Parts: sequence; C-alpha cells; structure tokens
Amino acid sequence: MKIALASDKAGFELKNYIKSYLENEGKDYEIVDLSEEPAADFVDSSTAVAHAVLDGKTDRGIMFDEYGTGSAMASNKIHGMVTANVTEENTAHMTTQHNGAKSIAIGAGIVGKKRAESIVDEYLGVNYAGGRHQIRLDMLEKLY
Repeated sequence: MKIALASDKAGFELKNYIKSYLENEGKDYEIVDLSEEPAADFVDSSTAVAHAVLDGKTDRGIMFDEYGTGSAMASNKIHGMVTANVTEENTAHMTTQHNGAKSIAIGAGIVGKKRAESIVDEYLGVNYAGGRHQIRLDMLEKLY
C-alpha cells in the first residue's frame, strides 16, 4: 500500500516519527513523503496529500498539523476527497470502514506518538466496507 504523508511545521516531528514507524513496521508500505521540509501552511501540506490520493499516486494519505482540524477542512474542500480529523483509534477505524476515508488528519498538539501509532494502525488496517455505506459517499459527492 502506498501512503502519502505531509505536514506543516507544527506536525513535522510527528510526521517524521510516523514515517519511521511505518517504514520499520515490517508491512508492505511504500511511504511517499510530500513534505521533506515542513510546508509553509497546513493548507499546502493537506492539499498535496489530497491530490496524491485523488490522482492515484498513492492509496491513502495521512496529514499532520497542530490540531488536525485545519488539514481536514482544507483537504475536504477538494471535490472527491474524504478526510477525517482523528484523535483516537475507533474513529480511525470506523471513518475508514463506513465513510471511505481516503486520508486522516492527526493533530500533533493533541495526539502523542504512541496514540498516533495506534491510530495509523487502525486506519491502515481496515478497508472501506461499501454496501449500504456507499449511499453516504454518493450524497457527499453531490454536495458543492
């Protein structure tokens, strides 16, 4: 699985920590780091992740900033993107399984390293269920 990562200055340390964690996890992850240097703003880093996912360059994305909310809001402005601001494991799992989250946003000022590991594991360890849940995604796609 190809995963895009990016962050602004506030999320940069946690992004690098999770990058290292995923590379050493022993799973078949290919990490695409879209911010080798911190982005000037979370809008830049989050939209870079959104475009990488929507353009098919990566399968999923994880974005980092101070609180996660800004990155989620910015990326969700891009038509077709579904990003959830996640602070705990159940939301990471359910938003992916039931809402087809294409990326998650993690706030480095909210979530510590070990919790971020668990969140990322839950997010990457589940697939979108489709079925009855597709109705919601179809409804979201019609919004402008």
